[in-house]
Amino acid sequence: MTPYTHGHAEPVLRSHRWRTAENSAAALLPLLRPGDTLLDVGSGPGTITADLAGIVAPGRTTALEATDEALGLTAAELHRRGVAADLVVGDVHDLPFPDDTFDVVHAHQVLQHVADPVLALTEMRRVCRPGGVVAARDADYGAFTWWPAVPGLDTWLSLYRETARSNGGEPDAARRLLGWAQAAGFAEPHVGASTWSFATPDERASWGGTWADRLTGSALGHQLVEDGRATRAELEVLAGAWRTWAQAPDGWFVVLHGDLVARA
Repeated sequence: MTPYTHGHAEPVLRSHRWRTAENSAAALLPLLRPGDTLLDVGSGPGTITADLAGIVAPGRTTALEATDEALGLTAAELHRRGVAADLVVGDVHDLPFPDDTFDVVHAHQVLQHVADPVLALTEMRRVCRPGGVVAARDADYGAFTWWPAVPGLDTWLSLYRETARSNGGEPDAARRLLGWAQAAGFAEPHVGASTWSFATPDERASWGGTWADRLTGSALGHQLVEDGRATRAELEVLAGAWRTWAQAPDGWFVVLHGDLVARA
C-alpha cells in the first residue's frame, strides 16, 4: 500500500470536508438514480459519500477506505448526518466484493495516490454491473495556476510533486485518466475537465490557510523534513508564502481536474 501523502491531520480534514458532491462529483450526478447501489472508494471524511448516499437512496451505499482510521472519519460524518451506509476496509487493487455488485463505483482524488491506477480501475470495473457507471475525478498538480506569482509557491508545488511520486503516486493524474481507463478495458471512456477556483477573500483565506498549515502540521510537512527535502525553517517560509498569496486582493488559484465517466 502506498503512503497517503496528505495524511489525516486537522488542516487536511478541514480542506477535505469542504468537498461536496456538487463541487467535486458534478460529472457523475446526472447519471445517478434513486435505488442505485453505489460504492465510494476512498471515502475519506465522508462529505461526498453522504451526499451521494442521499441521491441514490433507497439504494444502498458502501464506503471503502484503506484503513480503520480513515474509515472512522467516514463513519463519523455519516453518523452526524444520519446517513446509513456499509463501511468496509479494503484495497482498491483487490476490492473485497463479487463481480457485478454495484450500479455505480466512484472514486474522488484516489487514483493519484495508488500504486497501480490501471489495476484500480480494472477492479472498479469488475465490481460494477454491466452497463453501470464507473466515475473518477483527480487533480493535475502540474496544471495548477495562480496569481500573483508569490515566491515560494513554485517551490511548494515542486516539493509536493516530488514527494507524491516518491510515495508511488502520480500527482498529474488528470492527464493520465483516459489512458488509464483504456488500459483498464473500458470501451468508450469519457474524460472531461472541471476546476476549483479560489478568488474571493474567504476562498483565499481557506485555501491558502489550509496549505500553510499542511506544510507545518501534516504528514506532508513531516515527510519533507524526514526525506531531507526541506527544513522546518524552510517550511515556515513556504507557509508564509501561502499566507501572502491569500492576502493578495487579486489572488486567484485554479485547480484543474480530470473527470472520468465510463460504462462498465
